[in-house]
Amino acid sequence: MLKNYLKTAIRNLLRYKGFTVINIASLAIGITGCLVIGLFVWDELQYDKFIKGGENIYRVYNVGTSNDVTRNLANTPPMYATHLKQNYPEVEGAMRILMTGSRMLLETGDKSNYEEKGMVAEENFFSFFPLKFLKGDINTALKNPTDVVITEDIAQRYFGSVDIIDKPLYIDKDTFQVKGVVAQLPKQFHLDFNYLLPLAAAHLPKDRMERWSWQQFYTYVKVKPGTQIQQLDSKFKKAVNEVRASVKNDDFSFIPYLQSLKDIHLKSSDFVYDNAIRGNETYVKGLTIIALFVLAIACFNFINLATARSFRRAKEIGVRKVVGAERGQLVWQFTSETILLSIFSILIAVIAALFLVPAINQFTEKNISFNPITNPLLGLLLLAAGVVIGVLAGIYPALILSGFEPVKVLKGMKPTGDSSNHTGWLRQGLVIVQFALSALLIVSTTIVYKQIKYLHNKNLGFDKDQVLAFPVRGDFQSKLQPFLNELKQSPNILSATSGYGLPGEQFAGDGVVVPSKSDKELSTSLFIGDFDYVKTLGLKIIAGRDFSKDMATDAEEGFIVNETAVREFGFGTPQKALGQRIEWNKWIPDSLHPVKRGRVIGVIKDFHYKSLHEKVAPAVLQIYSPILSKVAVKVRQADLQNTLAHIEKVWTKFATGYPLDYKFLDDNFGEMYKAEDKLSSLLWIFTVMAIVVGCMGLFGLAAFSAEQRTKEIGIRKVLGASVISIVTMLSKNFLKPVLIASLIAFPIAWWMMNKWLEDFPYRVNISWWIFGIAAIAALVIALITVSFQTIKAAVTNPVKSLRAE
Repeated sequence: MLKNYLKTAIRNLLRYKGFTVINIASLAIGITGCLVIGLFVWDELQYDKFIKGGENIYRVYNVGTSNDVTRNLANTPPMYATHLKQNYPEVEGAMRILMTGSRMLLETGDKSNYEEKGMVAEENFFSFFPLKFLKGDINTALKNPTDVVITEDIAQRYFGSVDIIDKPLYIDKDTFQVKGVVAQLPKQFHLDFNYLLPLAAAHLPKDRMERWSWQQFYTYVKVKPGTQIQQLDSKFKKAVNEVRASVKNDDFSFIPYLQSLKDIHLKSSDFVYDNAIRGNETYVKGLTIIALFVLAIACFNFINLATARSFRRAKEIGVRKVVGAERGQLVWQFTSETILLSIFSILIAVIAALFLVPAINQFTEKNISFNPITNPLLGLLLLAAGVVIGVLAGIYPALILSGFEPVKVLKGMKPTGDSSNHTGWLRQGLVIVQFALSALLIVSTTIVYKQIKYLHNKNLGFDKDQVLAFPVRGDFQSKLQPFLNELKQSPNILSATSGYGLPGEQFAGDGVVVPSKSDKELSTSLFIGDFDYVKTLGLKIIAGRDFSKDMATDAEEGFIVNETAVREFGFGTPQKALGQRIEWNKWIPDSLHPVKRGRVIGVIKDFHYKSLHEKVAPAVLQIYSPILSKVAVKVRQADLQNTLAHIEKVWTKFATGYPLDYKFLDDNFGEMYKAEDKLSSLLWIFTVMAIVVGCMGLFGLAAFSAEQRTKEIGIRKVLGASVISIVTMLSKNFLKPVLIASLIAFPIAWWMMNKWLEDFPYRVNISWWIFGIAAIAALVIALITVSFQTIKAAVTNPVKSLRAE
C-alpha cells in the first residue's frame, strides 16, 4: 500500500508540474530561511555552556542613575569583589578583570606588532573559566606580576613551533615571561583575548583597590551549589546602600545586581562599558519570528494551492471511494504527497544552506558549522522537520479532498473554488495573512533602514571627518609640544591637539563640584585637552570663548562645559554659566593644590561623543598637562597619502621604537552601529524572501482562477467584453485581500517599530508616507504577479475556450 501511495504521489506531482514547482520552491525558500536563522539562534544560545560549573558563576553589574538617566553598567568598583569574598560564606570566590582598551606593542626577536584584545585579570581567572591549555600550568600561569598567558594564534605568530614557556615577550617595552598557551578560544565564550596579564602587573595602589566609587573592573563571583541567589543579591544591595549613605558623592549612586553567566551574551545589549561579546536577545527573537513568518507564508501557499486544485482530483477521489477506500486512507495518501513535497524542499534547503553558511559566518563573524552527513542527529532532525511541516501543511487539504461525496463528483458536480464556500474563504484568509506579514516586513524594514541612515548621518556636533588619532607611547609625552609644532609645518595639517578623551573613544567618567549649588560631586564626562582641542575637533562655542594661550590662567583655572552641563548644573542659560565656579580633584594631586579651582570660560554646543544609543551627558573640558594620552590631527582630504607619510616621518623622529598606530575618528562611530547595520541587511533579505514566496502563491492561485473560469471568460468575450474589463474582473479578487492585509498589518507595524525605536534617545519619526508606500508596493507587487496569468487568460481565443469540455 505504501508503495502504491508513493507511486500515486509522484505521478500527481509530475502531472501538475507548475503547482509542484511553486510548492517545492516556496517551501524550500521558507525552510532555508528558518534553517539558517535556526543555526544562528542555536549558536547564540550556546554561549558559555561549555564552562564546567557555569551555573554557579555570576557577573556583578551596576544600575546607575545620574542626572535622571538610568543605565546598566558592566563596570564595578574593586571593593565589590573584596566585600563579597570576605562577608558571605556562600561565595566560593571572586575575580576581577581590569578595564583596558588600548592596543599594545608586542615584540619578540625580529617580530613586532600592535595587538588588540589584551586583558588584565586576577590570577584565579582560570579557576572561573577553565580554558584548554596547550602548554604551561593552568594553576600557576598568572601567579607573578611578570607572567603572561597567550593564545595559540599569538604563540604561532610570534614564536613559531619552539618551546616558549618562560620565553620573554615584550609588551609596550615591558618584559614578561610566557607561562601558558591557551588553545583557540571557544567561539561561544563571552570573553575574547589575545594575551592575558595578571592584575599585579598593573601595580595599582592599595588605596585605589579599596575604593567603592572607582568603576574600573568587571567582577565575577562563584557561589556554592544550591545558593539562593536572590537572598545573596538582596544582602549585597543592602551592604552597598549602607556604604553609599556614608560616601559624600552624588556620583556614587549605583545599585549592584548579579547576572547569571548564561545571560551575559544575550541579555547585556544595553550595557555600557562592557567588554563582553554581546548578542541581542530582542534581535534574535525578532529574526526567529521573521523566519517563522516566511515558513508560515510558504505553508499557507501549499494549503491554498492544494485546496484550489482539489476539484481536479474529485473524480479520482470518487472512484477510490466507490472501490472501498476509507477516508483515513485518503487522508494518509494526500498527506504523504505533502510530506514528499516537504522532504524535497528540505533537501533543496539543506543544499542551499551548505552554500549560505560560509557567507553567514563571514557576515556575522561567527564559526557556525553545518553538515547533516557528519552529524546524524542533525540529519534526523531535518527529516523529522520535513515530516512535521508536511503534515501541518497538508492535513487540512487532505481532509477537504477526502470529504468529497463520490455520487456528486462522479455525476460531474465539481466542487467550486470561489469564495462562497469555506475553502474559498480559507484561501482568501490565507492570502490576507500572507500579505499582512509581507506588509509588516516592508514597513519594519523601511523604518529600520531610515533609523540606521539617521544614525550614520546625524550631525554629531563636531567634525569627525579627516581627523586621525593615535596614542602617546613610552616617554613621548615629554616631547609632545615639539612633536606637534613640527607636525603643523605641513600645509596639509589643518590642526593638531593632544588630550585624554576623544569622541567615539575612551574618555573619563569623573565628578566635579559646583560650590554655588552643592558640596557633593556631580557626574560628568571629562575631556582633557590643550589649547587647540576645540579647534581641531570643530566644537561650536555658543557662549564665552575657547582656551587661549594669551590667558595665563586658562590652564590652571579654565573650564568649558556643554549645554547639558549648563542645564544639569543649574546654571540657567549659557551666558549665565560664564564665571560659575567649578572644582575638580586632580588625578595626580600635588601637596599645594590637590584640587583644581576655576571658572567656566566657555560653553560648547552639545556633541555626541558616545553612541546615539545614549543621551548626551554633562561634559566638562579642561587643560591638564600631566594627563595627555592621545594626539588628534585634522588633515586635508587632498594628498592624504603624502600627509600620512609626513605624520609617520615626524612620529618616527620623536617616538623611537614605536611604529605609528593611527585610526580615523569616523571609523569608531561606524563600528558603533554594526549590529543595527546587520539587522537592516537581514531584514531586507527576509522581506524579499517573504514577498517572493507570497508572490509565488499568488501566481499559482491566479493561474488556478483563470483555469477555473476559462469558459466564463470565453462567453464574456463572445458577448463583447474587453480585455481590460476581464483583467480587472480577475485581478480585483486578489487585490482586495492585499488591501485588507495592509490595513491589518499597519497598526501592528506601527506599534512594533515604536517599541523598537524607544531604545534610541535620538530617533526618526514614523511618517505616514511609509505606510502609503508599503500599501502601494504590496498592491503593485500583487498586480504584477497576477497580471501575467490574467492577461494570458483575457487574450485567449474564446473559440478554444468554448470548444473543449
